Amino acid sequence: MKQELKSFGDIELSRKVLHAIADMGFEEPSPIQAGTIPLVLEGHDVVGQAQTGTGKTAAFGIPTVEKIQESGHHVQALVLTPTRELAIQTAEELNKIGHYKRVRTLPIYGGQSIDRQIRALKRGVHLIVGTPGRLIDHLHRGTIKLDDVETLILDEADEMLDMGFISDIEEIIGAIGNEERQTLLFSATMPAPIEKLSKRYMKHPQRVSITKENLTVPLIDQCYYETREKFEGLCRVLDIEETGKLIIFCRTKRAVDDLTASLEARGYLAGGLHGDLSQVQRDRVMKKFRDGRIDTLVATDVAARGIDIDDITHVINYDIPQDHESYVHRIGRTGRAGRKGVAITFISPREYRQLRLIMKLAHTKIQRRELPTASDVLERQKELVTERLLKVLKQDDYDDYHTIISEVLEEGYDPVDVAAAALQLSLEGDAGSREEQASFENTGGAPGMVRFFFNIGRAQKIRPADIVKAIASEADIPGDTIGVINIYEKFSFVEVPEKVAERVLGAMHRNTVNGFKVNVEPARKR
Repeated sequence: MKQELKSFGDIELSRKVLHAIADMGFEEPSPIQAGTIPLVLEGHDVVGQAQTGTGKTAAFGIPTVEKIQESGHHVQALVLTPTRELAIQTAEELNKIGHYKRVRTLPIYGGQSIDRQIRALKRGVHLIVGTPGRLIDHLHRGTIKLDDVETLILDEADEMLDMGFISDIEEIIGAIGNEERQTLLFSATMPAPIEKLSKRYMKHPQRVSITKENLTVPLIDQCYYETREKFEGLCRVLDIEETGKLIIFCRTKRAVDDLTASLEARGYLAGGLHGDLSQVQRDRVMKKFRDGRIDTLVATDVAARGIDIDDITHVINYDIPQDHESYVHRIGRTGRAGRKGVAITFISPREYRQLRLIMKLAHTKIQRRELPTASDVLERQKELVTERLLKVLKQDDYDDYHTIISEVLEEGYDPVDVAAAALQLSLEGDAGSREEQASFENTGGAPGMVRFFFNIGRAQKIRPADIVKAIASEADIPGDTIGVINIYEKFSFVEVPEKVAERVLGAMHRNTVNGFKVNVEPARKR
């Protein structure tokens, strides 16, 4: 992680903050972030004019967290917001940005027990996000000291004006003892009272204005699925939708790698694309995608830039986009050249609010749909088999098989049973003695190797050395004959020589590695 994280776009930040924003899925700064963060780090007061949903919380949150001294126990930064909902949401995001620096953030708002807030304040916090009314209450009680606040942020200033908080804001600013503090003000509009506030309390503020892009949503069938089991939901949708080429968007590079591997393990033809790939690797994946050797491209937003392919039928947001602009740019990759396009978004229940915001700012309607059930998928598979069977019948080119069927019918079997058995043979292959042997074919391993799927990974703190040691001792094979090992979050792939594959499977399935019971099976690759 130390080597892959050097800067956020052109902005130099500490390793801990970079690590945190990478975990959050930020690959490069949005316009408001690129304009604001360097100015704040240089110590300027800043007036930012930007709409909600443009990434402004991170625009002030990243440099504010960067400047906080972890060793201090006093309040170093204060964010004022108009509503309790925004206070909670902002505090959650600042907590994520400050995760590795161990920055303690506390939301202060009405409707929550003030005694609980007082206890938290006594333990010491670095950063407070609060509504004006409750902050005034704490100031009057003497439970909050703002003497050493170095950064003051007024968020959604026009909203606070509309709600009558200007006098409260001025009282709070008056309680901040530090005359050298840095002040940041963010507002969607700049009415006269806000301009007056900035002139009175800010020192030569730099202005960053992000005009709202005239984003239009193409004519695309847009829907969303709400589920806690996104991967299972994705597989069901893929099994039931009539897809051609499709792009699946993930938030982080690791998520791209893990989802690509999971899809491959289920038999889908998928390839991953993200910023850590070399140009040669990227070109190889894109050539496979264009040629149809893979039909699913799993990508991050930045890696997908410049993809200009007209016949993409589906765009799937496996991870919800950060904002409405990203959403519109993502889904615009389908529905091109007059073709029909489908955009599907997966959300967890907690992400519904973000989806509503995207719909509002992008001026679009995203229809809710229920996930297909297992029986829906089975019915769809039956339909596909029926279509293929009718196609063969219409081609009328199966005379060579008549004699085989006639001989079987002479054995006294029912014609419908014979047809069903022929279908099973076509779709599933021979059963019985050849089943295990067939399962070692086409696992995606190197020539002469069989690739196995293990249901353990990074989450269990498994290392390649652990797997090599377990297989070598349990299956009694030399460790240096074991091939490529890929370890992901919850599972791993391991290649072993074909001649010992059956022994490895027998020795390792239901065995343990580092105390974890493992299921082992040949990797499936269609």
